[in-house]
Amino acid sequence: MANDNGDGPGRSVTSKVLAVLYAFSPDRYQLSLNEIAAQTKLPLSTSYRLATELVTGQALERATGGGYQIGLRLWEVGALAPSTATLPEIALPFMQDLYEATHENVQLAVLNGGEALYLEKLRGRRSVPVKTRRAGRLPLHATAVGKVLLAYAPKSFVEDVLGNGLQRYTPHTVVAPGHIRAALAEVRRTGVAFTRDELSMGVTSVASPLLDAGGNAVAAMSISVRSTGADPQRLAPAVRTAALCASRALRARPALAVTGTGRGA
Repeated sequence: MANDNGDGPGRSVTSKVLAVLYAFSPDRYQLSLNEIAAQTKLPLSTSYRLATELVTGQALERATGGGYQIGLRLWEVGALAPSTATLPEIALPFMQDLYEATHENVQLAVLNGGEALYLEKLRGRRSVPVKTRRAGRLPLHATAVGKVLLAYAPKSFVEDVLGNGLQRYTPHTVVAPGHIRAALAEVRRTGVAFTRDELSMGVTSVASPLLDAGGNAVAAMSISVRSTGADPQRLAPAVRTAALCASRALRARPALAVTGTGRGA
């Protein structure tokens, strides 16, 4: 497609439109025109023209009080993606069972772009506040779902993650590569991962994999509770059982087993 004149060499119209859409995220779900221009590094006039066209096509909507947000039409198209349209559908009944048994936060995440991408979350009114949200991303090394996904990932991918330097979120975040490798080996042995105060102080999580017919971890299911008084070992059987049941349901629908949860950016 031809370049749009005056907006920098090598940037096609398609790339600019995608840049506008990708400027939005769970932390930036409403953006002003100036913010869109800053995020995309496009001229203000180009940002305005593209945003206006996207509003006309219902990919964006005008937000209350000004600015823009993702439109319902784009949400409808995004819901067709296999990783969002199939895994939650399969896993949700078992997530609900786990929630009813505990009334705590229950999450479903996949590996995407070197992070844990959260596809679904159930939260009770009195459950511990956590950083997870639908379509949100969190680090692999500091979350229970992330440790599960790392444990079943190719060794080369794990070494890339460990070699890139790991951020310490709390005094309890495990960042030593040797300690993480040992933890991942334990996850592979038991099918359960634990974190305690690693991403947020006061939050303990337990996670287990959803495995396809080939033994690959398609996703990870977790529960998050308050660290005070929590016994992760007592929570592990319930999480493991829910994940195993979801795995069996996943394998019963082989046409839906491939979810496109790639490891690339």
